[in-house]
Amino acid sequence: MSFSITKYLNKYSEASTLAFFRLAFGFMMVLSLIRFVSYGWIEKFYIQPQFHFTYYGFEWVKPLGNYTYLLFFISGLAALLVAIGYKYKLSIITFFLSFTYIEFMDKTTYLNHYYFITVVSFIMIFLPANAYFSVDAYRNPKNAFQKIPSWTIDILKLLLGIVYFYAGLAKLNSDWLFKAMPLKIWLPNNSNLPVIGSLLNENWVHYAFSWTGMIYDLSIPFLLLYKRTRLFAFVLVVVFHILTKILFPIGVFPYIMIVSSLLFFDANFHKKCLQVVSRLFNFSITVFENGKEKIQNFNGIYKTKIAFLTCFIAFQLLFPFRYLLYPDELFWTEEGFRFSWRVMLMEKAGYTQFIVTDAKTKENIMINNSDFLTTFQEKQMSFQPDFILEYAHFLHDYYQKQGIHNPEVRVESYVALNGRLSQKYINPTINLAKENETFHHKTWILPFNDEIKGF
Repeated sequence: MSFSITKYLNKYSEASTLAFFRLAFGFMMVLSLIRFVSYGWIEKFYIQPQFHFTYYGFEWVKPLGNYTYLLFFISGLAALLVAIGYKYKLSIITFFLSFTYIEFMDKTTYLNHYYFITVVSFIMIFLPANAYFSVDAYRNPKNAFQKIPSWTIDILKLLLGIVYFYAGLAKLNSDWLFKAMPLKIWLPNNSNLPVIGSLLNENWVHYAFSWTGMIYDLSIPFLLLYKRTRLFAFVLVVVFHILTKILFPIGVFPYIMIVSSLLFFDANFHKKCLQVVSRLFNFSITVFENGKEKIQNFNGIYKTKIAFLTCFIAFQLLFPFRYLLYPDELFWTEEGFRFSWRVMLMEKAGYTQFIVTDAKTKENIMINNSDFLTTFQEKQMSFQPDFILEYAHFLHDYYQKQGIHNPEVRVESYVALNGRLSQKYINPTINLAKENETFHHKTWILPFNDEIKGF
């Protein structure tokens, strides 16, 4: 076994594949950040709200007021420098830190593809993505290499495979497969689309989309790996993600997945793409054709890097299964739901009324959530227990400053999941101001009165 691992670590591939991915990834991040700014979302999500929901352990990550625009500029500039491969190591570290800070500023905007970008950019810190077709390689030919260790490309393929396969595993549940939920709720909303619109009200179409989505996610990594099915698989990738882009408001995620899937193609394809780019900018790609390999000596630093990335991938494989440590239904409690590649699996809607009580006078105050939260924040808060808890603590602190004696915060909460009738969600007798956020199960979430079988 140790011999085969050593042999694999000494295997080399053309650096053009990683160079192409660096170029595409960097420019896509630039466009994504420009899009975010142009839609006015910095003002809407980070500056206007008077309260921001934070991640447990990262409560110190907050929007920076008007300086948030500067943070986006720094992240965009870093992404551009990553794309062209200028001062790559500094640029990718800057992008990773700035983008991750943006992602963690408000939990309300959580999306799986933001997490995917964070993970990819973190891994790229350790990869020689600037060894070929980069400003760094052009300026310093001593650091230019035509071949790099194969694992530096394969680790990105593995990560993409994890995202797809785990998304497929998550669809192996009774709501998705046997009730076509939540697609049965979502698809009819697009019935005004030309050509396919009329079909989206059909029950059989809802089931067809559900089962096809599951099979696609579980099989596509393997179809991309196998050379004979690769082109067919890429066509599936394009069709699938363009269709999801048309049907659902999921931003640039489909384009990120399409571009990432090109990692599986042969190096000759990536070299041809880079030749096209070089002609557009009127320079010859031959300046990078030196035949050199980026030889990795198995010294302490290199072994530490390999060991660290191995542990990181192991974490990515295990972390999505942390939900097994919690009782009750995952979709109901959402304990262990985030950061586990569970994409578009549920439709939840909630109604949450907070009551603040003066501990001395027993006077009650009925809270109007819109006094403190935006419409989007209130919607997200109404069915997510960690949001409800954090908001309860905010209300406690706010009313204590207003002179209320030791405010108690209770809630009347009802949630509907995947088309079911709404049911009471939070124990209304619990003073949430006394409950603290931890990794332990939230016992004040009332039991789910149904069962969803599967992963």
